Amino acid sequence: MITIIDYGSGNINAIGNIYKNLKIPFKIAASPNEVIGAEKLFLPGVGAFDETISKLDETGFRSILDNEVLVNKVPILGICVGMQILAESSEEGILPGLGYIKGKVRKLDKALLTDKPKLPHLGWNSVSISGSNLLFDNIDPDVGFYFLHTYYFECSDIDDVIGTTYYGKTFASAVNRDNVFGVQFHPEKSHRNGIQLLHNFAKI
Repeated sequence: MITIIDYGSGNINAIGNIYKNLKIPFKIAASPNEVIGAEKLFLPGVGAFDETISKLDETGFRSILDNEVLVNKVPILGICVGMQILAESSEEGILPGLGYIKGKVRKLDKALLTDKPKLPHLGWNSVSISGSNLLFDNIDPDVGFYFLHTYYFECSDIDDVIGTTYYGKTFASAVNRDNVFGVQFHPEKSHRNGIQLLHNFAKI
């Protein structure tokens, strides 16, 4: 059972429709108590870092997530800003992140970019997969995934990076430490690769 966290940030219906079509059981948790005892957690995110963290705090999800992820070791997948808030902090704001994976979120340097519009990083891009990780089973890295972001996750430990993408510079587009996973791209907009990745997470 996949528990999709509904704290007012992210396209939860698109994710739910994919799992419905895959015939993989899921539920949408609109309250923190619905997260307790979850088998797997899905953390969406759209918008700014501080706004997203504030929503987690205001809705009461944050303390429950800390217990389920850090104590009970429930697998969690964060996407887009949902990945970025896994970090300790961000240049985009002043609030502390969840800190599940050590690192800081930084802004892409538009001075390094030649494509216009330079920011945000928008559209399809390939992902170079580092080593072997179940999250990327049967994924075509050359086809890649759909991106829409201006900030990226800079991990303190390079071993936490499981996928990289080039846009002016090489940045971490997928991270993993123990039971915590994050991807910068939008799997729900990434057609076959995105569907496969969501299916893979369900099997972790």
